[in-house]
Amino acid sequence: MKKQLLLFAFSALALTSCSDDDIQGYEVDMMKGDWKISKREVISGKDDKTVISTDTPTGCSVKNNLEFRTDYYTSYTTYGGVGADCQVNSKIEGTYDYDTETKDLTIKYVNDSPRKYRIVILTSSEMRIKQMYDNIDQNGDTVVDAEYVSYKR
Repeated sequence: MKKQLLLFAFSALALTSCSDDDIQGYEVDMMKGDWKISKREVISGKDDKTVISTDTPTGCSVKNNLEFRTDYYTSYTTYGGVGADCQVNSKIEGTYDYDTETKDLTIKYVNDSPRKYRIVILTSSEMRIKQMYDNIDQNGDTVVDAEYVSYKR
């Protein structure tokens, strides 16, 4: 009986120690660092597969940078200029929240309303997010389409 009680106690301890905080910390740690846009796509809302349009950065916008830190700080830096003479255009800073269960990412930049995204892919070298706000029908089928943004390190 004592062995069963001891086994039950250890099992309960093991189950409670595997918390969502571990997953949250792991995924936030994978997000941390600097990310550059590799492409933007508008995907049909009808099937969530058909690509309506694709845009890849060119010129100085190739340097645009999204940063995440583990203290829930985020910033987005844009670059502009002519040719190889690229200078920082702007840098906006703010905070973010992330829900590991729903994969919802909410970014709140200073003096801006919160913007909601869903993380579709998150690896150590790639992140793909779906914009969950201000989406419109872009192909005329009366179904709201979604913008996806792919990032690389």
